[in-house]
Amino acid sequence: MTYKIVLLDPISEDGKNMLRNTAGVEFEEHTGLKGEELRQCLNQFDGAIARSGVKITAESLEGNTRLKAIARAGVGVDNIDTKAATRLGIIVMNTPGGNTISTAEQTFALILALSRNIAPAYQSLVEGRWDRKLFTGHQLEGKTLGIVGLGRIGQVVAGYAKAFKMKIIGLDPFFTQQKAEGLGITLAENFHTLLPHIDFLTVHTPINDQTKGMFGKRELELLKPGAKLINCARGGIYDRDALVEGLESGKIGGVALDVYEEEPCTNHPLFGKKNVVCTPHLGASTEEAQTNVALEAVELLLDYFTKGSIRQAVNFGTLDAVTLASLRGGLNVAYRLGILAAQVGSEPIKSVKIKYKGEIAKKDTNLISVSLAAGLLTASMEADVNIVSAASMLEERGIELSSEKTPEIGEFTSLITAEINGGTITLSGTLFGNSMPRLVMMNGYRLESFLDGELVIIDHIDEPGVIGSIGNAFAKHNINISAMTVGRAAPKPGGQAIAVIAVDSSPAADSIKEIESLKSIKRVAVAKLPSAEQSPEWMG
Repeated sequence: MTYKIVLLDPISEDGKNMLRNTAGVEFEEHTGLKGEELRQCLNQFDGAIARSGVKITAESLEGNTRLKAIARAGVGVDNIDTKAATRLGIIVMNTPGGNTISTAEQTFALILALSRNIAPAYQSLVEGRWDRKLFTGHQLEGKTLGIVGLGRIGQVVAGYAKAFKMKIIGLDPFFTQQKAEGLGITLAENFHTLLPHIDFLTVHTPINDQTKGMFGKRELELLKPGAKLINCARGGIYDRDALVEGLESGKIGGVALDVYEEEPCTNHPLFGKKNVVCTPHLGASTEEAQTNVALEAVELLLDYFTKGSIRQAVNFGTLDAVTLASLRGGLNVAYRLGILAAQVGSEPIKSVKIKYKGEIAKKDTNLISVSLAAGLLTASMEADVNIVSAASMLEERGIELSSEKTPEIGEFTSLITAEINGGTITLSGTLFGNSMPRLVMMNGYRLESFLDGELVIIDHIDEPGVIGSIGNAFAKHNINISAMTVGRAAPKPGGQAIAVIAVDSSPAADSIKEIESLKSIKRVAVAKLPSAEQSPEWMG
């Protein structure tokens, strides 16, 4: 199979050469696209590589049935509608490591530029002046740097600050005290408690509902007088009006920006103000960074298409080829249980609880749960569903998905049970051998059935002649039975029972009506599952 990849923004020649030298991959460059032109282009490719120039909106992705993955050559993905991509089952990956050093160096360059008045001092020379006394600065040693966001870039910046013998106060909800101590960082309780103690503040977070306008007029009041603010992350984290007010009042000692709410930005209220240094989004603008992020983005797509690996996805967990191989049996069982569950019930599905018992419970079952959800939705929807889109599609429909684990081994080494609507429907499956999914319990009845092909499920009274009558009805309509299993509620005949019958062709409506009319038949359901050889592309 040949995969087609589109480059929506320019990338380094090294990245292009990697694509050229990979068998089974073709690529085209289509830059500067937007609107309908972009939408049509994206529907012609399996993968896309973007930087910050293109805006991939929900409208850009509308009706897309082909695109499988987008790799962002850079960290921020605010120019990509990840929610829309997730709904369509499109993986969105970024390259946080490629420009880490370059962005951290740019951050520290701005810190130094502010502390030593580099830009205005040079401008004075350009204008023919020698004003040494006007540009007396401050040394960094002994000063306190506040870092909001202690990811890759934040940690490198902390390392640079430590080399300058600065004190460091950090804020990151996912950073442990132990790790902070190892890096010489004091953790702040929250943003407001950090502000009164810092001489410099740098932010390294994504832009979202929590961080947009994070520094506003309330924070300006709490800020230590004379503190300097730096932003090489995303425009909009600092409220623009608060920055202007703080500079004009003298509360803020300086502002350095490399990013803006709207880019390109050539008109900004801070441009030209005293104690301000601004650059045109140069954080990742080094030859090394551009090569690194291009190569990393290409590698991400190639690994996804050739190995099934998912790395550095912002809308899905990491999944390498080894993990996928170890989970494939469980994924297959769960997927088929979901497809079956969607077809045997008579009530709308409101909740799904998945129980894992035995060895399977010792694994990371999140992916398996989503696989069951994908099967559930695949059987009831025309739209393509995969493990990326399934969870969000369940949420959109108000269907609750939960799970529990019991590592103790029972009758089976591993058992997956799906309880629909609080147990109205209960299906249990396991894997025989390495690749044979089996249904081993249904609504409390013990049985053993294939989980593939055409299945007819019949609730009946367990008494002589019932199975024969069912067989005659199928024979009358030229339907061949390939396998059958019967589960009884009690060890003796005469009680409730369930039969799962595999047939070689779809049973006609007339044959089902005839079976339903038979004495002792309570209910008949028909389910169509993929053949034993079939599996969705995302399962590898």
